[in-house]
Amino acid sequence: MLIHVMKSKLHRVTTTGADLNYEGSVSICSRLIEAAQMDVFEKVDIYNVNNGARFSTYIIKGKEGEVALNGAAARLALPGDKLIIVTYGLIDRCDAAKHHPRVVFVNDDNKIAEIKDHS
Repeated sequence: MLIHVMKSKLHRVTTTGADLNYEGSVSICSRLIEAAQMDVFEKVDIYNVNNGARFSTYIIKGKEGEVALNGAAARLALPGDKLIIVTYGLIDRCDAAKHHPRVVFVNDDNKIAEIKDHS
């Protein structure tokens, strides 16, 4: 049986912008994308720590330090809000105990503070 598991997470990134008129997505700087082993156009779930909003979108490459919501998602966070951005994958249930999701912790400027591969 296949199950959905957390693949990676950007923990408490700071929203740097919101553009309602963009076609939709979340812009994330390439440094954070790579550190979290995420991919451009990958589906993400986003959890807004400040207001409790939970929604899905996809990743596009942003400028250095950027984590900006675009399109309809721009209504769900304000610049300065803290977000948790999560990717998931499908694995066989038998392999779940050996899976180690990547978690990237950042400071208030979206600079990497720590990277953990959880067990």
